[in-house]
Amino acid sequence: MVLEQNLSLVKKVNRLLNWGHWFTFFNILLALLITSSFWWSEPLPQTVLGSLYLLVNWLGHTAFLCFMFFILTIFPLSLIFPYQKHVRGLGATLATIGMVLLIFDAYVYNQLGYHLGSASFDQTLALLRAQVVTNLRNFVLIVTLVGALLLTLQIWLSNFCWKKISRLSASGIGQPALALFFGSFMLSHLLHIYADARLNFDITRQDNVLPFSYPATAKSLLARYQLVDLTERAKRQADKLSLEHANRSSQLLSCQTGTTEPTLLLVTASITTEQLTLLQQQGLRSHDQHFAPNNAAEALLNLLYGQFKATADAASALQTMPAWLNSVNTSDVQVVNRTPELNSLLPWANTELTPARLNIVFDADFSRHWSEYQQFSRLIVVPLHSENAKFQLAPVTAYLRWPALLSQARQHGSQQLDWLPTLLGSIGCETENRWLGDNLFQPETLPKLNISQQDIISIRKDKMMILRQDGSYGVWSAGTLVPLNDPLNVPMLVDALKRLEE
Repeated sequence: MVLEQNLSLVKKVNRLLNWGHWFTFFNILLALLITSSFWWSEPLPQTVLGSLYLLVNWLGHTAFLCFMFFILTIFPLSLIFPYQKHVRGLGATLATIGMVLLIFDAYVYNQLGYHLGSASFDQTLALLRAQVVTNLRNFVLIVTLVGALLLTLQIWLSNFCWKKISRLSASGIGQPALALFFGSFMLSHLLHIYADARLNFDITRQDNVLPFSYPATAKSLLARYQLVDLTERAKRQADKLSLEHANRSSQLLSCQTGTTEPTLLLVTASITTEQLTLLQQQGLRSHDQHFAPNNAAEALLNLLYGQFKATADAASALQTMPAWLNSVNTSDVQVVNRTPELNSLLPWANTELTPARLNIVFDADFSRHWSEYQQFSRLIVVPLHSENAKFQLAPVTAYLRWPALLSQARQHGSQQLDWLPTLLGSIGCETENRWLGDNLFQPETLPKLNISQQDIISIRKDKMMILRQDGSYGVWSAGTLVPLNDPLNVPMLVDALKRLEE
């Protein structure tokens, strides 16, 4: 009797597991329809290899997600609680919840560019709140309808798989499907290892498109056996990134005619105690939450070209006048250099100040020419670069005699990249493309972004996150540079990197 009961139990479990495999198979097909929507938010690959990776990654990773769902839910239920009606009902309910979450994740990814998670909780909540506030009735109707349709479909699939187990097992599609999905999963990781080692961006840029996607990487594997130099690899990767976005400095300006108060951006090396006393006497107010690179050449690229460059040859890029400066009249904008140390970096700059609507002057000893500078009612004095050797981008103190701008800068923070779009916009000059920095009078919702040497730096409010080319990262207080024990904030980084897409 005991043996018969045990055999009966084994048969029940085997039948439930067999049903679970086919139920998972059909859910893989359904999930493939949903996960295909993730690619709508991304540009298609440009190469055959990139297209092949997209296909095998889509098939393999979607199948992997569904199979893991089966392992974590239906499989233990079938072993612990082998009652077919209850397991089938719970399986249909859990599969419905999973599909609803997958659809919602696809919606969030389409809107924000990243997936659901604890780090993106605030952004996801804000997105939901916006939908509820603007159209509550339609939102509730759509969610209810989609949930009901999915639950109905899952119950039908559950019953269909249970009744047709024998026919499905005899159909001969199980083994080929398993080979297709498993082969795609393995091939996608092998392709990613190859692409990661060869810097094939057409493949590696697809890394985070699908949820819970962590493809195999070649960096640590090859470095372990000293088959690749990570430093040289990081430099080549940074060079490529820099070249792809170097056209930002070549954009042209169109300036409106009109009368505006002359503006002076006075850039100095460092501010001495005597110079600080002079600025305070002249009514300039301090702004501490301003960030500058610790490298003079990179700071000049930020400030004059509105771009960052991640390579060591930044100095060579400064030998040519910015294209935007050639497109404006000298009565609108002029650049003057009175700092001898910068003569080799800015050979094209003027040496005499003939006031224009916007004047950018480099003067390490500005107190000597203060009689010329004090006439400007809109005046900004800022160090060219920081003196912090530890951080590629660090806070410096700027001084402003411009109450409206000072209020905006203190509220949102600023960096050298922001001066160009802010000051050009203030005199009515517009560009065909947006700058990498912000017009501080029209503050962006995106975090600040900079790339210095081989570090990607993102700043939002009082948090500064640095992502290094080897994959390591650090989080600091932006104002005090005190280290924080915060995890990698992927939404913040993705939002910052959106500046490169526009």
